[in-house]
Amino acid sequence: MSMTDRMNVLEQAANRMTVPEKTMLNIIKLIVIVPVFALLLRVVESWWSLAWAGLILLLYPLFVKPMQYSLSAKYIKLKPTKEKDEE
Repeated sequence: MSMTDRMNVLEQAANRMTVPEKTMLNIIKLIVIVPVFALLLRVVESWWSLAWAGLILLLYPLFVKPMQYSLSAKYIKLKPTKEKDEE
């Protein structure tokens, strides 16, 4: 499958997630994002907190996307390959 097809399949699987799964994913996102705002409030005391906030924002997809993919993995419908059809 091409990259765009894979991304479409992942998006459709994410749309099929149940409400509790979406809620859990959103809570995980909040847990990652809230420290950024706390660090932004500390910029007055130390400029390094701004760098830490930027680092967290850059690493945000590394934490959230794998969780999203693992929660939506059970909703991915795979097309049968020719090898499976021949057997």
